[in-house]
Amino acid sequence: MANAIKESGDGVALQITKPAREAGLVEETDDSDGKTATYRATTRVHAFDGLLLVVDVDEVDPENEADLVATAARDTSSVYRTMEATVQIAGHGYQLQLPTATDAGFQKGDKPTTVTAPGILILAGSREQVAGDSRPTRVADDLATIRHEYYSE
Repeated sequence: MANAIKESGDGVALQITKPAREAGLVEETDDSDGKTATYRATTRVHAFDGLLLVVDVDEVDPENEADLVATAARDTSSVYRTMEATVQIAGHGYQLQLPTATDAGFQKGDKPTTVTAPGILILAGSREQVAGDSRPTRVADDLATIRHEYYSE
């Protein structure tokens, strides 16, 4: 089940524990108290209509990031702010502040589809969140495919 975007601090955030682990945005060690975070990514959150592209700045090279951003901008016919955010510990998992969520049309209570690939998360909204013919979930899948291709090279 998808998590809902929630209020957090001065903005909104999304609980991303499982997707963060899948994408490698966190690394952990097992100890007697459970898991301990040994790495939490600093990310850039890029906003497009109905889509947020979250990129681990340490794992994705600038050329690949630029290609992903250009593809998302072309496919959604939009581009908004990009801001940095760090994966945070929240409860027994992780959350990510989404400073550009409102630019992309997200609001508190939305449950975006989360697609992962090495070093990235893509949060896709519903088709109703975009003005044109773009399908955010299709764009998210395309971006994940592109990232997998770069990662396997």
